[in-house]
Amino acid sequence: MMKTSTAFAEAIEFATAHEVDWPRDPQADPARWGVHHPDPPPFNRLRGPVHPRGGVSGVVLRHGREQAAWGEPDRADLTFSVAKTCLAMLAGVAHADGLLPDVDEAVVARLPELGFDSAHNRPITWRHLLEQTSEWEGSCFGLPDTVDRWRIVTHDPRPPGGAKGDARPLHSPGSYWEYNDVRINQLSLALLHLFGAPLDEVFRDRLMAPLGASTSWAWRGYDDAWVELGGRRMQSVPGGTHWGGGLSIGSRDQARLAQLLLNEGRHEGRELLPRNWVRSMREPCAIAPFYGWLMWLNPQCRNFPGASAGASLMVGAGGNYVWVEPEFDAVVVVRWLDSVHLPGFMTRMREAWATAA
Repeated sequence: MMKTSTAFAEAIEFATAHEVDWPRDPQADPARWGVHHPDPPPFNRLRGPVHPRGGVSGVVLRHGREQAAWGEPDRADLTFSVAKTCLAMLAGVAHADGLLPDVDEAVVARLPELGFDSAHNRPITWRHLLEQTSEWEGSCFGLPDTVDRWRIVTHDPRPPGGAKGDARPLHSPGSYWEYNDVRINQLSLALLHLFGAPLDEVFRDRLMAPLGASTSWAWRGYDDAWVELGGRRMQSVPGGTHWGGGLSIGSRDQARLAQLLLNEGRHEGRELLPRNWVRSMREPCAIAPFYGWLMWLNPQCRNFPGASAGASLMVGAGGNYVWVEPEFDAVVVVRWLDSVHLPGFMTRMREAWATAA
């Protein structure tokens, strides 16, 4: 049943009136859909499946209860880089299982011959990958990391430093922050090898099913992103939909994941993620304090006006936002909102909570 509290009507109407200008069907106007177009050829193309989306939708939870929902909150839509935060949560599962005991251990120590063996890459730790400070150099399923060097994303507060795709000089691991989807895909591949099982299955069994999520979601890889482990052929999933594939999921299911983070890894008395891991996910990166472990942060309330300084967000291209707001013990999911209007939406949500309180 759709719920739309009058307290949130203004925020919902605002969001609905400011839908992102991407076409709802990727095939209708391919040049205006996606984030792969600025990549240098031949990498400026999709390599995995995509599908049409719905309109603006969302969900509001407070104190763990649904206060409002609008649009098609159960529709499984591509959520782009929100999938990155899901990878950080899966890394937390690996930590709980003893597969990743120390985030400051070099990745090569457990995973030799997986692209971390060069002199430059050997010092890279799991922390570096989770913070996007790894400076990993190489190719992952045919995509070189250079494709995403000098990447600029909406909520990166720094000015552009060069032309996207230029092979800028690399820094030592841990000393430079850069949003780079190829390196995230390398993290996903590393987690696949740690678990020895497809990440979508681990995600289902360890997080989604225990949370009571739907079965409509799917996490798909690129057409050629297959490996063989233990005699089984498995697809490695990307941490977004930059080149297609990625996580398709509904707003209510995303709200369940956000509530788990708000509850510091616990659900109905059961620890699905270690508390210390969840807390570390929202600790500011030393050289990029606006970022945690594959989550966006809001120090001094500058990056996300309207949210508190303690807020953290999962962010995906196309206006996909999952907002964890501890100040109000609340979670908000909003899909397909023009990012220019995110501050206006957040401010209206905050006013609604303040009024309701």
